[in-house]
Amino acid sequence: MKTKKNLYIYSMELDDAKQKFIQAWGTLGSNWGINRTMAQVHALLLISSDPLCADDIMEMLKISRGNANMNIRALIDWGLVFKELKAGERREYFVGEKDMWNVVRQIIKHRKKKELEPVLKVLSEVSDVDGNSQDKEDFLNVVEEIQRFASKADRTLDKLINSDANWLVSTFMKMM
Repeated sequence: MKTKKNLYIYSMELDDAKQKFIQAWGTLGSNWGINRTMAQVHALLLISSDPLCADDIMEMLKISRGNANMNIRALIDWGLVFKELKAGERREYFVGEKDMWNVVRQIIKHRKKKELEPVLKVLSEVSDVDGNSQDKEDFLNVVEEIQRFASKADRTLDKLINSDANWLVSTFMKMM
């Protein structure tokens, strides 16, 4: 421990810091709608200097081959992990997307497709109902309000997905 003006600063070993990061990223993954192990695999590949094979991932995270392969494939589908070939090697190696703006953009794309687009579809389907009653009008008012909000969210997310990091920073700066 080091002291600096009566403050204690704890210096962590690199391996401990990496483990803590992987565990924290796994917990955050649950908030993104992915399972903890998938997020931990992503974290491991994100912080790894070199591409890793499934055996490396299994060993480092202490998970089964099936679990490693299933989560690697899911991360590839999300656009967060890529295969990398090594000359003379038969095994597949994987590398995580390092550009955090691309990571965020891929997560937004996937969540939008999985969560927002189905809601918009259902709202559109339930907007066409038969009858003339106050109950129907009340129902349609609620559906329209949700639809307006969801459509605005959809357009905003599309702008985020199609923008670059500089646009996002400048937009936030204008808001401040």
